[in-house]
Amino acid sequence: MYQFLLTRRDGPVEYLTLNRPEVRNAFNETLIAELTDWAARTGEAAGRAGGSDAVRAVVLTGAGKVFSAGADVAWMAKTVHYSEHENLRDATAASRMFAALDSLPVPLVGRIHGAALGGGAGLAAVCDIALAEEQTQFGFTEVKLGIVPAVISPFVLAKIGRSAARELFVTGARFSAARARDIGLVHAVVSTSELDAAIAHVVSEILAAGPEAIAAVKSLIRDVWGRPVEEAAEITTRVIAARRVSPEGQEGLKAFLEKRKPSWNKT
Repeated sequence: MYQFLLTRRDGPVEYLTLNRPEVRNAFNETLIAELTDWAARTGEAAGRAGGSDAVRAVVLTGAGKVFSAGADVAWMAKTVHYSEHENLRDATAASRMFAALDSLPVPLVGRIHGAALGGGAGLAAVCDIALAEEQTQFGFTEVKLGIVPAVISPFVLAKIGRSAARELFVTGARFSAARARDIGLVHAVVSTSELDAAIAHVVSEILAAGPEAIAAVKSLIRDVWGRPVEEAAEITTRVIAARRVSPEGQEGLKAFLEKRKPSWNKT
Protein backbone atom coordinates (compact mmCIF):
# COMPACT_ATOMS: atom_id res chain seq x y z
CA MET A 1 0.00 0.00 0.00
CA TYR A 2 2.88 2.38 0.78
CA GLN A 3 6.13 3.07 -1.05
CA PHE A 4 8.29 3.91 1.97
CA LEU A 5 6.45 2.28 4.88
CA LEU A 6 6.21 -1.37 5.85
CA THR A 7 3.34 -2.49 8.07
CA ARG A 8 2.87 -5.82 9.77
CA ARG A 9 0.13 -6.94 12.17
CA ASP A 10 0.73 -9.44 14.93
CA GLY A 11 -2.60 -9.78 16.70
CA PRO A 12 -3.38 -6.43 18.36
CA VAL A 13 0.12 -5.03 17.68
CA GLU A 14 1.06 -3.19 14.50
CA TYR A 15 4.72 -2.91 13.50
CA LEU A 16 5.43 0.19 11.41
CA THR A 17 8.82 0.48 9.70
CA LEU A 18 10.29 3.45 7.89
CA ASN A 19 11.61 1.80 4.75
CA ARG A 20 14.18 4.04 3.08
CA PRO A 21 17.37 2.40 4.36
CA GLU A 22 19.43 3.62 1.41
CA VAL A 23 19.03 7.21 2.69
CA ARG A 24 18.94 6.30 6.39
CA ASN A 25 15.13 6.56 6.48
CA ALA A 26 15.23 10.28 5.81
CA PHE A 27 12.04 12.24 5.23
CA ASN A 28 10.79 13.43 1.88
CA GLU A 29 7.35 14.56 0.72
CA THR A 30 6.20 11.02 0.04
CA LEU A 31 7.25 9.56 3.40
CA ILE A 32 5.60 12.48 5.20
CA ALA A 33 2.38 11.98 3.25
CA GLU A 34 2.43 8.23 3.88
CA LEU A 35 2.98 8.60 7.62
CA THR A 36 0.15 11.13 7.79
CA ASP A 37 -2.18 8.83 5.88
CA TRP A 38 -1.21 5.82 7.99
CA ALA A 39 -1.79 7.74 11.24
CA ALA A 40 -5.19 8.96 10.06
CA ARG A 41 -6.29 5.49 9.01
CA THR A 42 -4.99 3.83 12.16
CA GLY A 43 -6.49 6.43 14.46
CA GLU A 44 -9.86 6.20 12.75
CA ALA A 45 -9.84 2.39 12.84
CA ALA A 46 -8.80 2.31 16.49
CA GLY A 47 -11.62 4.70 17.34
CA ARG A 48 -14.33 2.48 15.90
CA ALA A 49 -12.88 -1.05 16.26
CA GLY A 50 -13.19 -3.34 19.21
CA GLY A 51 -12.38 -6.85 20.28
CA SER A 52 -9.65 -8.94 18.74
CA ASP A 53 -9.49 -6.92 15.51
CA ALA A 54 -8.45 -3.66 17.17
CA VAL A 55 -4.91 -2.29 17.02
CA ARG A 56 -3.87 -1.73 20.63
CA ALA A 57 -0.20 -0.80 20.24
CA VAL A 58 2.13 0.36 17.46
CA VAL A 59 5.87 -0.26 17.37
CA LEU A 60 7.73 2.24 15.18
CA THR A 61 11.24 1.53 13.87
CA GLY A 62 13.47 2.07 10.87
CA ALA A 63 14.81 -0.41 8.32
CA GLY A 64 18.57 -0.87 8.11
CA LYS A 65 21.18 0.64 10.41
CA VAL A 66 19.45 3.91 11.34
CA PHE A 67 16.08 4.87 12.83
CA SER A 68 15.87 8.18 10.92
CA ALA A 69 18.47 10.74 9.89
CA GLY A 70 15.96 13.57 9.44
CA ALA A 71 15.43 15.31 6.11
CA ASP A 72 16.49 13.75 2.81
CA VAL A 73 19.40 15.59 1.18
CA ALA A 74 17.72 15.39 -2.24
CA TRP A 75 14.54 16.87 -0.79
CA MET A 76 16.50 19.65 0.90
CA ALA A 77 18.22 20.40 -2.40
CA LYS A 78 14.81 20.99 -3.98
CA THR A 79 13.67 23.28 -1.18
CA VAL A 80 16.64 25.60 -1.80
CA HIS A 81 14.70 26.81 -4.84
CA TYR A 82 11.29 26.92 -3.16
CA SER A 83 9.49 30.16 -2.48
CA GLU A 84 8.48 31.01 1.07
CA HIS A 85 4.93 29.92 0.19
CA GLU A 86 6.15 26.54 -1.08
CA ASN A 87 8.24 26.08 2.06
CA LEU A 88 5.20 26.94 4.17
CA ARG A 89 3.24 24.22 2.34
CA ASP A 90 5.95 21.64 3.06
CA ALA A 91 6.33 22.69 6.69
CA THR A 92 2.57 22.51 7.21
CA ALA A 93 2.49 18.97 5.82
CA ALA A 94 5.28 17.92 8.20
CA SER A 95 3.56 19.59 11.14
CA ARG A 96 0.35 17.71 10.41
CA MET A 97 2.28 14.43 10.25
CA PHE A 98 3.84 14.88 13.69
CA ALA A 99 0.50 16.00 15.14
CA ALA A 100 -1.26 12.96 13.67
CA LEU A 101 1.31 10.60 15.18
CA ASP A 102 1.25 12.44 18.50
CA SER A 103 -2.52 12.19 18.79
CA LEU A 104 -2.93 8.49 18.01
CA PRO A 105 -5.41 6.93 20.45
CA VAL A 106 -3.13 3.90 20.86
CA PRO A 107 0.40 3.90 22.32
CA LEU A 108 3.22 4.55 19.87
CA VAL A 109 6.36 2.70 20.98
CA GLY A 110 9.65 3.80 19.44
CA ARG A 111 12.32 1.19 18.73
CA ILE A 112 15.24 3.52 18.10
CA HIS A 113 18.67 2.50 16.84
CA GLY A 114 21.64 3.92 15.00
CA ALA A 115 20.69 7.57 14.82
CA ALA A 116 17.70 9.84 15.35
CA LEU A 117 18.58 13.26 14.00
CA GLY A 118 16.49 16.34 13.25
CA GLY A 119 13.04 15.09 12.32
CA GLY A 120 14.10 11.62 13.42
CA ALA A 121 14.58 12.98 16.94
CA GLY A 122 11.18 14.59 16.51
CA LEU A 123 9.73 11.14 15.87
CA ALA A 124 11.25 9.97 19.14
CA ALA A 125 9.52 12.89 20.85
CA VAL A 126 6.05 11.89 19.63
CA CYS A 127 6.47 8.29 20.78
CA ASP A 128 4.61 7.61 24.01
CA ILE A 129 7.34 5.21 25.02
CA ALA A 130 10.77 5.34 23.37
CA LEU A 131 13.47 2.72 23.83
CA ALA A 132 16.92 3.27 22.35
CA GLU A 133 19.82 0.98 21.56
CA GLU A 134 22.79 2.16 23.63
CA GLN A 135 24.94 3.28 20.67
CA THR A 136 22.24 5.49 19.16
CA GLN A 137 23.17 9.11 18.40
CA PHE A 138 20.62 11.89 18.73
CA GLY A 139 20.67 15.50 17.66
CA PHE A 140 18.57 18.54 16.82
CA THR A 141 21.08 19.47 14.16
CA GLU A 142 19.08 22.01 12.15
CA VAL A 143 21.07 25.08 13.22
CA LYS A 144 24.18 23.55 11.66
CA LEU A 145 22.37 24.09 8.33
CA GLY A 146 21.21 27.58 9.18
CA ILE A 147 17.63 26.49 9.86
CA VAL A 148 15.71 25.62 13.03
CA PRO A 149 13.82 22.63 14.52
CA ALA A 150 10.61 24.62 14.31
CA VAL A 151 8.00 22.02 13.31
CA ILE A 152 9.12 19.47 15.90
CA SER A 153 9.62 22.01 18.69
CA PRO A 154 6.16 21.72 20.35
CA PHE A 155 6.56 17.97 20.71
CA VAL A 156 10.21 18.09 21.76
CA LEU A 157 9.64 20.86 24.32
CA ALA A 158 6.78 18.85 25.82
CA LYS A 159 9.17 15.91 26.17
CA ILE A 160 12.49 17.44 27.31
CA GLY A 161 11.58 20.91 28.64
CA ARG A 162 13.01 24.34 27.93
CA SER A 163 16.39 23.95 29.62
CA ALA A 164 17.60 20.98 27.60
CA ALA A 165 16.08 22.44 24.44
CA ARG A 166 17.92 25.74 24.91
CA GLU A 167 21.23 23.90 24.93
CA LEU A 168 20.56 21.27 22.28
CA PHE A 169 18.60 23.42 19.84
CA VAL A 170 21.16 26.24 20.00
CA THR A 171 24.28 24.09 19.60
CA GLY A 172 22.89 21.47 17.23
CA ALA A 173 25.27 19.08 19.00
CA ARG A 174 24.84 15.35 18.77
CA PHE A 175 24.28 13.52 22.03
CA SER A 176 24.22 9.98 23.31
CA ALA A 177 21.34 7.66 24.08
CA ALA A 178 22.22 7.99 27.77
CA ARG A 179 21.79 11.77 27.55
CA ALA A 180 18.54 11.30 25.65
CA ARG A 181 17.30 9.17 28.55
CA ASP A 182 18.47 11.69 31.14
CA ILE A 183 16.47 14.51 29.53
CA GLY A 184 13.38 12.37 28.92
CA LEU A 185 13.55 12.08 25.13
CA VAL A 186 13.71 8.30 25.52
CA HIS A 187 12.66 6.21 28.48
CA ALA A 188 15.16 3.36 28.46
CA VAL A 189 18.53 2.53 26.90
CA VAL A 190 19.43 -1.10 26.32
CA SER A 191 21.97 -3.16 24.40
CA THR A 192 21.29 -4.30 20.86
CA SER A 193 20.69 -7.85 22.03
CA GLU A 194 18.13 -6.68 24.62
CA LEU A 195 16.20 -4.18 22.49
CA ASP A 196 13.52 -6.48 21.07
CA ALA A 197 12.91 -8.14 24.46
CA ALA A 198 12.53 -4.71 26.05
CA ILE A 199 10.03 -3.70 23.36
CA ALA A 200 8.10 -6.94 23.89
CA HIS A 201 7.92 -6.24 27.62
CA VAL A 202 6.53 -2.74 27.06
CA VAL A 203 3.95 -4.09 24.61
CA SER A 204 2.85 -6.75 27.11
CA GLU A 205 2.28 -4.04 29.74
CA ILE A 206 0.16 -2.07 27.25
CA LEU A 207 -1.93 -5.12 26.36
CA ALA A 208 -2.65 -5.72 30.05
CA ALA A 209 -4.29 -2.28 30.31
CA GLY A 210 -7.76 -1.23 29.18
CA PRO A 211 -7.57 0.07 25.59
CA GLU A 212 -10.28 2.68 26.12
CA ALA A 213 -8.57 3.83 29.31
CA ILE A 214 -5.30 4.22 27.41
CA ALA A 215 -6.98 6.38 24.77
CA ALA A 216 -8.63 8.44 27.53
CA VAL A 217 -5.40 8.93 29.47
CA LYS A 218 -3.54 10.04 26.33
CA SER A 219 -6.18 12.72 25.83
CA LEU A 220 -6.06 13.56 29.54
CA ILE A 221 -2.33 14.28 29.42
CA ARG A 222 -2.79 16.69 26.52
CA ASP A 223 -5.78 18.38 28.14
CA VAL A 224 -4.31 18.79 31.64
CA TRP A 225 -0.69 19.61 30.87
CA GLY A 226 0.14 23.21 31.68
CA ARG A 227 -3.21 24.06 33.26
CA PRO A 228 -3.57 25.37 36.83
CA VAL A 229 -4.79 22.71 39.29
CA GLU A 230 -8.16 24.38 39.77
CA GLU A 231 -8.79 24.52 36.04
CA ALA A 232 -7.55 20.98 35.49
CA ALA A 233 -9.88 19.68 38.20
CA GLU A 234 -12.89 20.46 36.03
CA ILE A 235 -11.47 18.06 33.45
CA THR A 236 -10.04 15.36 35.70
CA THR A 237 -13.13 14.87 37.84
CA ARG A 238 -15.36 14.43 34.80
CA VAL A 239 -12.90 12.00 33.20
CA ILE A 240 -12.62 9.69 36.20
CA ALA A 241 -16.37 9.76 36.84
CA ALA A 242 -17.06 8.78 33.23
CA ARG A 243 -14.44 6.03 33.28
CA ARG A 244 -15.78 4.49 36.49
CA VAL A 245 -19.25 4.00 35.04
CA SER A 246 -18.05 2.95 31.56
CA PRO A 247 -18.35 -0.76 30.61
CA GLU A 248 -14.56 -1.08 30.51
CA GLY A 249 -14.16 0.65 33.87
CA GLN A 250 -16.83 -1.55 35.42
CA GLU A 251 -15.17 -4.68 34.03
CA GLY A 252 -11.75 -3.62 35.32
CA LEU A 253 -12.99 -2.84 38.82
CA LYS A 254 -15.01 -6.06 39.03
CA ALA A 255 -12.05 -8.11 37.78
CA PHE A 256 -9.84 -6.58 40.46
CA LEU A 257 -12.35 -7.32 43.21
CA GLU A 258 -12.91 -10.86 41.90
CA LYS A 259 -9.15 -11.46 41.63
CA ARG A 260 -9.21 -12.29 37.91
CA LYS A 261 -7.86 -10.78 34.72
CA PRO A 262 -10.15 -8.32 32.94
CA SER A 263 -11.57 -9.42 29.60
CA TRP A 264 -9.11 -7.38 27.52
CA ASN A 265 -6.00 -8.87 29.18
CA LYS A 266 -4.89 -11.89 27.16
CA THR A 267 -1.26 -11.77 28.35
